[in-house]
Amino acid sequence: MIEALHKELKDAESIKEARAVIIAAEGRVYSSGHDINELKSSEGVEKHKRLFNSCAAMLSHIQTMSLPVIAEVNGIAAAAGCQLVATCDIVIAGKTSKFSVPGAKVGVFCSTPGIPLARCIPRKVALDMLLTADYIDADKALQVGLVSRVVDDNLVHQEAVSVAKKIASLSRSIVSLGKNFFYTQVELAINDAYRMGSRVMVDTLRLVDSQEGIDAFVNKRKPNWTNTNKKAH
Repeated sequence: MIEALHKELKDAESIKEARAVIIAAEGRVYSSGHDINELKSSEGVEKHKRLFNSCAAMLSHIQTMSLPVIAEVNGIAAAAGCQLVATCDIVIAGKTSKFSVPGAKVGVFCSTPGIPLARCIPRKVALDMLLTADYIDADKALQVGLVSRVVDDNLVHQEAVSVAKKIASLSRSIVSLGKNFFYTQVELAINDAYRMGSRVMVDTLRLVDSQEGIDAFVNKRKPNWTNTNKKAH
């Protein structure tokens, strides 16, 4: 499943017309994480290494890929499933959705799920979830920053598509540049982030799509994006 999802993400990124990716699931479980049977010692250390390395590679790719990734959650997201949610750029959740990192209950602390979790919600909340193995509901997830929007369960897909369409109306190259800079700058000291941000802003203004957007706004018309990194000057 991990390798298949990773391949789908790479394939989507290679599609010239693609503007965003939605990761959804059927049924009331968004993702319950790894198959617990794969974690038994009988599977062997090498298989365990491949499993977690493969998962890390796929999740890292979500944040480095050029397309925004939207999680469409309508149910339970637990363990590595919650890790996936915490990694995605935008998360749309149904009101009855629940989120947890309950590995400690079965003797497997959710160490890797805690990595993106600690980077998108307050540490005290992340540790509360990790150490107690309790779930949080969608409203709490929105409050602490794990999800972006909460809607009625029957509107989750509609909302996810609506968000994707809004992204699709923008320049792919500008969105990609912005996403890349966002994840880079959050790891920097604020002064370094501002220095880098100033350079990025200047470089962005050299792009054809940047100047097209400015001209379209000034002249009150719809922009005609090239969706490329072509330079205007």
